[in-house]
Amino acid sequence: MKTIEKRYLVPFILVTSLFLLWGIANNMTDTLLSAFKRIMSMSDTQTSLIQLAFYGSYFCFALPAAIFIRKKSYKSGVILGLALYAAGAILFLPAAKAASYGFYLMAIYILAGGCSVLETTANPYILAMGAPETATRRLNVAQAFNPLGSIIGILLSKYFILKDISLYSVSGTYMTLGMVLLVILVVMLFVRMPEGRDDGVSDSLGATFRRLLKNRRYAFGVVAQFFYVGAQIGVWSFTIRLVMQELGILEAQGATLYLISIICFSVARFLFTWLMKYFRPARLLLFAAAADIVLSLLVVLLGGAGWPCVIALIAVSFFMSLMFPTIYGLALDGVEDPAQGGYAGDAKIGASGLIMAILGGALITPLQGMVSDAYGINLAYIVPLFCFVVVFAYAYMLRRA
Repeated sequence: MKTIEKRYLVPFILVTSLFLLWGIANNMTDTLLSAFKRIMSMSDTQTSLIQLAFYGSYFCFALPAAIFIRKKSYKSGVILGLALYAAGAILFLPAAKAASYGFYLMAIYILAGGCSVLETTANPYILAMGAPETATRRLNVAQAFNPLGSIIGILLSKYFILKDISLYSVSGTYMTLGMVLLVILVVMLFVRMPEGRDDGVSDSLGATFRRLLKNRRYAFGVVAQFFYVGAQIGVWSFTIRLVMQELGILEAQGATLYLISIICFSVARFLFTWLMKYFRPARLLLFAAAADIVLSLLVVLLGGAGWPCVIALIAVSFFMSLMFPTIYGLALDGVEDPAQGGYAGDAKIGASGLIMAILGGALITPLQGMVSDAYGINLAYIVPLFCFVVVFAYAYMLRRA
């Protein structure tokens, strides 16, 4: 059975391009922690407010976005998301002129709101583009382009932000990104895509939420996604800081090793997508979670060891690669099946819950920052270790799925 049917090929390509776009934002934001730590002499706890603004916005925008695309269309969601993303990026310029950390956090909040709308729109759309049996694999294919965007984001940060750290190097880079996004938005306005409306669906949101909460596979999936995203953002947010400490290097050099982590993440996502032809997604998720539990423990225990600690940290990214789309696909599997108590249209609202779970990045990253300030950055990796235990428990529950 084909993963991507010919009739969906063009829409699939267009929607997949969006995965690259929010990947740029996600990983440029990760490097801002190191930039603002130097520019404004902040603690790890203070700089982690960047992630609170970014992923807190994801939480706030996801459900309104789901309601919006349920009433309008997928294309409307794409246009709204691109507009917010561009507006937030452009606001970085007045934030630099005001030299206000609060202004930057507001710009990040608006930018992330656009990314939230894009993710809430794109993920369920990709799942719907073909047979349910290949949905999780199809989402992994689309998600494989997300880390390619991450690589672009890191390169932009390395050569335009971290190389000459200042408020204007930060703002100029984001302003340029905002202008590019406006061009893409104009192009998307003229592209014809399936509307993706839920015609005839009039069930209330309350009834939808009750069905979803009774679905153990879905409800535990949201919890697992919350902790996975917390782990991912925590691992990446402090990667540059940890490798600087372990190897005695500066931010720009640390960004190179961060880039290597993302490249490993990208390669592994294609590898795991291929492996899904032969192994059940839940089994692969179980294996990857177990590997990351062990690797996170090594990062904690190998503080001061230099390269062995850094290699363990890079390997964490390799095994994280399949987690987000696989949890997402497993959690939404069957939510619209009447035989399982589902209802047409539940997937869009269910998708918003899985995007709202990105709040884990907002809440868990500051916790990791506090542990780092109090006990050291290596010991702080016990926080993502615990998160991977939760992912392991979810995969174990679905190991035969």
